[in-house]
Amino acid sequence: MKHGPLMFLKLGQVPTLVVSSSEMARKIMKTHDLIFASRPVLKASHTVLYGNNDLALAPYGEYWRQMRKICVTHLLSMRRVQLFQAAREKEVAHLMDKIVFHASSHPLKALNMSQVLFCFTNDMLCRAILGEFSRDQEGRNEIFLEMIEENMILFSGFNLDDYFPSIGWLTSLLGFDERAKRNFRRWDGVLSKMIEEHKNKKDGDHLKDEDFVDILLSLKKDAAVDFNLNDEHIKALLVDMFAAGTDTSYIVLEWGMAELIRNPNVMKKLRDEINGIASGKSMVNEDDLSEMHYLKAVIKEILRLHPPAPLLIPRESMDNCQLEGYKIPRQCRVIINCWAITRDPKEWDMPNEFIPERFVNNTMDFKGQDFKYIPFGSGRRICPGIGFAISTVELALANLVLQI
Repeated sequence: MKHGPLMFLKLGQVPTLVVSSSEMARKIMKTHDLIFASRPVLKASHTVLYGNNDLALAPYGEYWRQMRKICVTHLLSMRRVQLFQAAREKEVAHLMDKIVFHASSHPLKALNMSQVLFCFTNDMLCRAILGEFSRDQEGRNEIFLEMIEENMILFSGFNLDDYFPSIGWLTSLLGFDERAKRNFRRWDGVLSKMIEEHKNKKDGDHLKDEDFVDILLSLKKDAAVDFNLNDEHIKALLVDMFAAGTDTSYIVLEWGMAELIRNPNVMKKLRDEINGIASGKSMVNEDDLSEMHYLKAVIKEILRLHPPAPLLIPRESMDNCQLEGYKIPRQCRVIINCWAITRDPKEWDMPNEFIPERFVNNTMDFKGQDFKYIPFGSGRRICPGIGFAISTVELALANLVLQI
């Protein structure tokens, strides 16, 4: 925090507040949460997400509340997460089979674990969102990987219109608009095909395997729903689910394996716990996880040291606000530096070291109540997929370590 816990910048023509301490994060996401509950409208996300009609980047208001209610109720609630237990165990078993097969058939050839972990988390999302799906669909994982990576580049990259609105017309001359439109067309083609396949399901198939897309399509016809849900709303929501759900989970698993390899003492301690509880079984199942306290501490430490969204998702003030004596103007973009907060030496002992023991016998969690530890954010805009993500990461990491 070289420049202090609050740093006010003008990024081009856009007033921007950078928050780098837990106390200031508390004021933004708790004390003044309503004022800072909205999102800035960025050009690329507006193009790719059907006018920001998704969940993560939708402006604060009734539409966002309705979309969040749909997602939490029908996909991300703890009840729904528990219903996916068999699917998670099936996908983790497939992941282990893939690794074992490669090791036996190509013992001298390195396995690209980043790609394998991406495919696993994407398959897990596909199973939750689409129900049963064909793994043989040519190039599906590669297509998703390309589209998700392009989203990350477009959303986090420099777009002239986002910082100099008065000369935003130059954006089209520089090719940024066409690049976003190109990725939008790819997403739209994939998602339109998915929705059409679900609309054409036979009645028997519908009853046998109702998935998230089926539920969204049924809500579209439901007169009791408070707003008119259309195909564009559904597709915007699905982009969120696939992109955010895949990218964040595989990043946590990737960093987890990297830190365990770099810290063999932690690896041994974790392996001993897993072997002791798994009791010679070929796979850890979900019922074993409640006893794996060190595993949970390891995952918390991964999220502290390597939050998958280091700057969280930007917020935007909806009204003028006083913060520590400073006047924060309306429509000020707010960036919360989660990376700096979770490495703050005032809050953490040896903050740059990987020490899972700091979370052993420690009630601190990632649900947004302790503002020195907010890998999923906090307040109204906290990530609603915490339970889904953590259950997937815990089961996958336990089994990866078991096989080492």
